[in-house]
Amino acid sequence: MNSTPKILESAVRTFQIERDALDAIIPLLNTAFEKAVQTILQSTGRVVITGIGKSAIIANKIVATMNSTGTPAIFMHAADAIHGDLGTIQNGDPVICISKSGNTPEIKVLVPLLKRGQNPLIAITGNTDSFLAQHADFVLNTYVAKEACPNNLAPTTSTTAQLVMGDAIAICLLELKEFGFKDFAQYHPGGALGKKLYLRVSDLVKNNATPMVTPQTKVKEVIMEISKKLLGAAAVVEGNTIVGVVTDGDIRRMLNKHDNIAALCAKDIMSHSPKTISQEAMAVEALKIMQENHITQLLAVHENKYVGIVHLHNLIQEGLL
Repeated sequence: MNSTPKILESAVRTFQIERDALDAIIPLLNTAFEKAVQTILQSTGRVVITGIGKSAIIANKIVATMNSTGTPAIFMHAADAIHGDLGTIQNGDPVICISKSGNTPEIKVLVPLLKRGQNPLIAITGNTDSFLAQHADFVLNTYVAKEACPNNLAPTTSTTAQLVMGDAIAICLLELKEFGFKDFAQYHPGGALGKKLYLRVSDLVKNNATPMVTPQTKVKEVIMEISKKLLGAAAVVEGNTIVGVVTDGDIRRMLNKHDNIAALCAKDIMSHSPKTISQEAMAVEALKIMQENHITQLLAVHENKYVGIVHLHNLIQEGLL
């Protein structure tokens, strides 16, 4: 337990070193970055991203980010490239080469081969005097004064800088391509993220019961309707138009207030102006409304007509919460 403060101090120091390094890189962004992004944007091929060691791991992550945001990309390991993987690169494919030093043996062998193919070469490097930088068409400077590693050896700050530079490229391309909500839904159909992007209220409501009563429905029947449909509420409707809602909470408040409930009707205990949502709305929007209003159900409507209830439990079951 006595070592806890030192552990936290070390963690904070790492955050600070890497944060300060990123702040120092921002002024290094220049027209080379703009031209590199425009080159990728205008390309009809894929972006080939290469590196070695920790830079290769960063390259893989940038590839994943680009692929998921509308820019086709593929990873090519710098060491494997000279043993057959150069076939990965097609004419016109922009190549991003990531290397802190820009002078590793593998990079020195690879770069002339890339230039022979006349592919646009974008360097992400911390050494603008390096072999890589001297032969690249565009140099994106990721110089860092020191690694977070106290020995200044383990790639930490430098790989963070590389990663953020890759993210910056990907997001610029996303914005230039106007890659929007529907595009995300197409590229992320699986898991909770996919559901947030394509799941609609109608997809949930169709599987639920549709509890409803009229304003004149006796309270006993209201309670039976709510209990039977298992959604904790019933819409109060006239001609399929919502005029109110009776929830479990309304029932509890009624029982606290009245000893004799036989003469009461739905209109006597209902909540007026209940929260509603279009059945065409995204399910994640229903979750937002529930959270903001501290409620667990929403009445779903279509062309102002009641169509059912979406419950918080539906959203939990779908993994949205």
